[in-house]
Order: sequence, then structure tokens, then C-alpha cells
Amino acid sequence: MSELIDAKGLACPEPVVLTKKALDTCDDVTVVVDNETALENVKRLASNSGCAVEVTGESGGTFRLHLKRQQGSGVAREASSECLHPESMTQPSGPSVFVIASNVMGQGNDELGAVLMKAFLHTTVDLDHGPDVMVFYNTGVKLAASDSDVVDDLKALEAKGAKLLICGTCVNFFDLKGKVGAGTVSNMYDIAGTLSTAGRIVKP
Repeated sequence: MSELIDAKGLACPEPVVLTKKALDTCDDVTVVVDNETALENVKRLASNSGCAVEVTGESGGTFRLHLKRQQGSGVAREASSECLHPESMTQPSGPSVFVIASNVMGQGNDELGAVLMKAFLHTTVDLDHGPDVMVFYNTGVKLAASDSDVVDDLKALEAKGAKLLICGTCVNFFDLKGKVGAGTVSNMYDIAGTLSTAGRIVKP
């Protein structure tokens, strides 16, 4: 059984996310992309997933990638990972906490940072090892507003079981009281307690 993914016109990371979902259930996947960034990202995912890749260039700058999972590749990858990085096989004793301290990702250009943060949160929904808890403070609380571009992704994370803590002091500072569309308005005691018992902290 094979699957065809038309990823033309989709921004990063959508082509990779769609390809990964397809590879979770199918060993023969064809992906069509229309830019070299998506081409390289899908090729990298295929390689990491133990797939052979055939790329065909088509008209209009379009590329067709045929991904075929090689027999036994999954077993080999798991064994290799355990031998090279045995510490990575140990599960953290506390929850996995994602800390969102800003409504942009990285420093420099805020317009670019907003695009990156949107892509990060959208991708987080599909992670195999996603957050148990997400903490939002400072301008990060703006992402949880009911009119935020990413509020649907945050709701999806809640639906998957993630607990979202929204700093109440920050909500009041930015005049967002009654306007929070996802998560629970919390306090610094709960936030500090969550961070102090975390098994892993991720801060984009």
C-alpha cells in the first residue's frame, strides 16, 4: 500500500509533519513539494526513518520524492541509538515542561520570531515526546489569548493531555483578563513548583 502527499505550497514544517504521519502507517510514501527547503527537510526525515529516497524533478520547480522504508532499518536504528546514547534511553523522573516566555522565538527580528513560534507550537502537537506541562509567562501569555493565531494548537495540546499554566500576573499586565482562550490562569507558586519538579525543561 502506498500513500501520496501533495505538500505543494505548504510552509515549514507541514511537509515534514505530513510525511512523518504517513510513514507511521505506511512504508511506501510519495511526497510532492515545490521548494528546495521542503525537499531537503523531507529527504532528511526519510534518511533518519530508514527510507530509501528517489527524487524526480518536475516542471515548475516541483520535486517528487518516493520514500521506501528498507527492511530491518527500524531495528538497526533502535540498536544503534541505544549503543551510542544509552543515557537517552532513561526516562526523566519528572514531567516534561515546555517554557514559553515570549510570543516570538529567538532574538533579532520579531516578525520572523512570530513565524517561528507559530511553527514550533504547531509542530509540538505532533511530537512523539511532547510536553506534559506548558508554562506561559511574560509576552508568552499572549499566545493563549482567544484571538491568538495558535490558540487552536494550544487547545489541541490540551486535548492530548498537556496542562497549560498561564501566568496570572502577566495576564493582568497585558489586560488579557477574560480573554484567555486556552489553558488555566495560574500563579507563580504553581509555576515555580512545576519547574522545580520537572524532569526535562524545554525553552524554545
